[in-house]
Amino acid sequence: MKQIMAISTALLFLTIGEVQAQNGIEQVLKNIETNNKELQANEQLITSQKLEAKTDNNLPDPTLSYAHLWGAKDKNETIGELVVSQSFDFPSLYATRNKLNRLKAGAFDSQSDVFRQEKLLQAKELCLDIIMLRQQKHILEERLRNAEELAKMYAKRLQTGDANALETNKINLELLNVRTEASLNETALRNKQQELNTLNGNIPVVFEENQYPAIPFPSDYQILKSEVMATDRTLMALGNESLVARKQIAVNKSQWLPKLELGYRRNTETGAPFNGVVVGFSFPLFENRNKVKIAKAQALNIDLQKDNATLQVESELAQLYREAKTLHASMEEYSKTFQSQQDLSLLKQALTGGQISMIEYFVEVSVIYQSYQNYLQLENQYQKAMARIYKSKL
Repeated sequence: MKQIMAISTALLFLTIGEVQAQNGIEQVLKNIETNNKELQANEQLITSQKLEAKTDNNLPDPTLSYAHLWGAKDKNETIGELVVSQSFDFPSLYATRNKLNRLKAGAFDSQSDVFRQEKLLQAKELCLDIIMLRQQKHILEERLRNAEELAKMYAKRLQTGDANALETNKINLELLNVRTEASLNETALRNKQQELNTLNGNIPVVFEENQYPAIPFPSDYQILKSEVMATDRTLMALGNESLVARKQIAVNKSQWLPKLELGYRRNTETGAPFNGVVVGFSFPLFENRNKVKIAKAQALNIDLQKDNATLQVESELAQLYREAKTLHASMEEYSKTFQSQQDLSLLKQALTGGQISMIEYFVEVSVIYQSYQNYLQLENQYQKAMARIYKSKL
């Protein structure tokens, strides 16, 4: 038998169309990466965090003091004292903190990558929803044309006495249902497009694709798992935070080294000036107490977070893989069934020719349309599952 021609056209994905869909989504994501206000704000936040981290390695402010003393008995006898000094940490501590700041910058960039990935994944899922809604719109338009033709035909038959009011009312009810579904579909499509525009900084997005990109199902789970675990941005961010925490331990250990102070001192007593050098040491016996223990506890906390995140990523991947596998198998079953399905035009001819009743027609048509709606839902869920699996490629 023939395939269901009008609807099947919307569900046949040619290679050229699939490549264009992929390019279309990628272009949308590039625009959003440039125009999204949250990404722009986060970029400035990361810049400020990097600069703030560098301030921890700044020198303290120099000090200048002047004292003027005079005698209790003879006020003409005076002493003046000028001191200019600069304090600083032990030199090796600056080098250690500089390495820490470079690691912090890498950790901040990793956090930014995670945030960027979340926004782009959100945008990609919106694109996938828009594609599904457009495919549903195509089917609803076909249903609407079919229902309108039948409504006109049975209205004439009712006037000539070849149809009864029950059949006419059933067709009119179908027409009302399709119009309602089409209206809801149009509203949902506009809302999704508005969400996409909002992600793009409220700049209208040009996205006209109605076909999904081709994403084959990965047959080897272990290879997929190795790839995903090696490129997961959350795990990479926690790995960088772990490096920061370990370097912080080294910094806190180095802070037990003495602080130094160098300066110039000028003393004048009754017109006889004395010049000299000021040298001082400060031993941090109290202010660094427990700081090494704190840094070690924080490092252990990060490591445990990373271990937990690893388990979460593995679990999420396994769930997504099972979901995608089930969806892919169901899609193949539907595709095989569609190939042997009756053509809608044949059903319509059988109805108008009196070979089947109105009830039989609507039962057949309802099953066919519902099957295609189910297929569209399955493919949308499959595309989203694969997008989440390969989110590190965004």
